[in-house]
Amino acid sequence: MNKKELALEVIERLKNEYPDADCTLEYDQAWKLLVSVRLAAQCTDARVNVVVKGLFEKYPTVEALAAADVADIEEIVRPCGLGKSKARDISKCMKVLRDEYDCNIPTDFKSILSLRMLRDVYDGNVPDDFDALLKLPGVGRKSANLIMGDVFGKPAIVTDTHCIRLVNRIGLVDGIKDPKKVEMALWKIIPPEEGSDFCHRLVWHGRDVCTARTKPHCERCCLNDICAQII
Repeated sequence: MNKKELALEVIERLKNEYPDADCTLEYDQAWKLLVSVRLAAQCTDARVNVVVKGLFEKYPTVEALAAADVADIEEIVRPCGLGKSKARDISKCMKVLRDEYDCNIPTDFKSILSLRMLRDVYDGNVPDDFDALLKLPGVGRKSANLIMGDVFGKPAIVTDTHCIRLVNRIGLVDGIKDPKKVEMALWKIIPPEEGSDFCHRLVWHGRDVCTARTKPHCERCCLNDICAQII
């Protein structure tokens, strides 16, 4: 089968294997996901989820975190590594959200018909435009795609290390390691509405079966008869 046919088959099998796969960074507002994904660079999501609890307890709003001393932020986020640069980016990003994307919460809650709509109201500090997200300090393509897909439900492909490793092993791309080039290649073969969930499922599969630090467990992989690494 060609790459597009292979992609559709992989998508369906991973859906069956991980029907509830979602983002492993814990958040309840878009700005918090922005903070967490910046901290996740060269750090595990599990550790980030622990660290941000203390950060958000001390600074519970965009405004509070924007006003915080960078040294205080650095002290809290240091366990995630690269504390100085991450704290600087977080501070700058929150200042932009505060100063350029502040939102007025509507008072007519009768117009809010669902929990999803309610969440979108409170995500008003964060732009829902990909290019606007890329202009935020510390936000790259991976972070912007994560926000677009998980927060705003728009087409997105998040090329993290799991995604890059697995799509090369499976044969969806051929020896491409650059995240942007992998993203562009996947846009050609992955249906837009499937991209975000597909990438989350790759993360789950990469942690559970097609592991990086140990020998992949090909014997229990749902893709073992179509994976280019095996056949």
